[in-house]
Amino acid sequence: MNHIEPIAVRLTRGSDLKQAIQHLVTTHHIEAGAVVSCVGSLSVLNMRLAGAQHSQIWHQAFEIVSLIGTLTPDHQHLHIAVAKQNGDVIGGHLLEGSIIDTTAELIINSYKNLNFSREFDTQTGYTELRISNQ
Repeated sequence: MNHIEPIAVRLTRGSDLKQAIQHLVTTHHIEAGAVVSCVGSLSVLNMRLAGAQHSQIWHQAFEIVSLIGTLTPDHQHLHIAVAKQNGDVIGGHLLEGSIIDTTAELIINSYKNLNFSREFDTQTGYTELRISNQ
């Protein structure tokens, strides 16, 4: 039995990238998943940089050069790297409000033999990934 179900979609202009991923998790009943590929562009980027307490929003053209993350039914932990028009690359936590410009070609794997959840970790102070077998 194949325990990996690939989900491939093309998201279109004006869609919120993070909300679209959340919708796919719900629609496909993903209990454990990972973003394995995403290429496209954004016109608005809402991202939290490493160690920052608040997010930053940019309104400019970006090329998505990487998007990876773990997907649970209730939380999507996503890191994005984007290139600016001059080629500089920035990255951090993808947040809602990141709007697709022309397109985003997205591939997600759903792992049918696993269950991902998040629980508070006293050592880190964050909710961290918990992995179990189904």
